[in-house]
Amino acid sequence: MRAVIVAIGVAFLVSLFITPVAIKVFTRLKAGQPIRSDGPQMHLGKKGTPTMGGVAFIVATVIAYVAGHLALTTLPDQQIFQVGPTITALVLLGLLVFSGAVGFLDDFLKVRKRNSLGLNKRGKLIGQMLVGAVFGVIALYFPSTNGETVGSTTLSFVRDIDFLDVGKVASVIIFIFVVMAATNGVNLTDGLDGLATGASVMVLGAYAFIAFWQYRHWCADPNYVTREDIYCYAVRDPLEIALIAGAAAGACVGFLWWNTSPARIFMGDTGALGLGGLIAGMAMSTRTVLLLPIIGGLFVIITMSVVIQIISFRTTGKRVFRMSPLQHHFELAGWSEVNIVVRFWIIAGIGVAIALGLFYSDFLTAMG
Repeated sequence: MRAVIVAIGVAFLVSLFITPVAIKVFTRLKAGQPIRSDGPQMHLGKKGTPTMGGVAFIVATVIAYVAGHLALTTLPDQQIFQVGPTITALVLLGLLVFSGAVGFLDDFLKVRKRNSLGLNKRGKLIGQMLVGAVFGVIALYFPSTNGETVGSTTLSFVRDIDFLDVGKVASVIIFIFVVMAATNGVNLTDGLDGLATGASVMVLGAYAFIAFWQYRHWCADPNYVTREDIYCYAVRDPLEIALIAGAAAGACVGFLWWNTSPARIFMGDTGALGLGGLIAGMAMSTRTVLLLPIIGGLFVIITMSVVIQIISFRTTGKRVFRMSPLQHHFELAGWSEVNIVVRFWIIAGIGVAIALGLFYSDFLTAMG
């Protein structure tokens, strides 16, 4: 627990203090966020606000991971852990950094072209697919340390569903889809000051709780499985997962200090795609893939608003919403930006609460 707390604290402080540096650097480089001409007119005042701020909390998360491991080396029961960097960390941090790199390229092209288009849709999807494929293969094919790989060949809800074994190839393909869905979901949510950042804090906090709970009830812990009646989790490196999830959540809180309304900096696609990739990795590594749509319920709702809008317009020529994603519909309906953000945070919190309730109730049912 100490390692996780250290990682959260370090991530928060590093992000809190390097984000103003990022604001100055990106402002000096004139890396301002282009604003859609067909978007809500109240957004025109945000033109020129520096973007690519996701760099700050990505760097903070990596630094906090190192700090957490320095604390981990002093744990008395460290013999059941790989104290050095693990394949689990390689997968999770790799998804964060390389998904963020795809987003950074998109942000860079937006700034360079001085418009909101950036990397074309095909290029962005190919980048997301490549990142998902590379780290999916590592997660499913790399030799494990405790009899478990980072990912699983079976579909999972609150744990692996044993009778739904789809094999390694299909599992990699499913993971690619999860990465693409999560990255685009967070990206579509990132349209108002602090909205995606605050929602991501809740989702990552939920995964930190899930992973730490799995660590406390871990099948690989000899001090735990000696009790034959106990209900344990067959995952790999759960403390590592909790450490990274906590670090990313802490880094996002530090970034939110500057990203909340009125935002001094935007996370950009750099941050949105990076967070989406990490969240997808969390779902895979904690064996809760089918629980992800509930944990990230807000991301699903906003993504579906775009899907519904496109289908409706292409089939009937009519729009269901004034504008999509959904948050802009409410802006055009007269809601203030702060009201929308807070209410959407409430929706995100409800999704997280329901998911954690399902996860814990499964444990109670098995123990009963």
